[in-house]
Amino acid sequence: MAAPISLHLEFGGGAELLFDGVKNHHVTLPSQSEPWNMKQLLLWIKGNLLKERPELFIQGDTVRPGILVLINDADWELMGEMDYRLQHQDNVVFISTLHGG
Repeated sequence: MAAPISLHLEFGGGAELLFDGVKNHHVTLPSQSEPWNMKQLLLWIKGNLLKERPELFIQGDTVRPGILVLINDADWELMGEMDYRLQHQDNVVFISTLHGG
């Protein structure tokens, strides 16, 4: 059984508006049989933190194009994207690069 893990989640570039305007979230993910990965984290965020307009954050089972994802200051594309196994105290940042006019 994988132990609960604590993460720091940060939303910026306008993405925080989908989370009641809150940029920083310290969360603890519950223990589960498999280690947590980014795909599971996105589902957890959608179910527990996302307050409005999920289509502006999630598309299918990944983040919508135009949202930059950093894991511990590295582009998640270098970390395995959805398959990245989350570690205790990871810092995950979501930055919207799309700006409405």
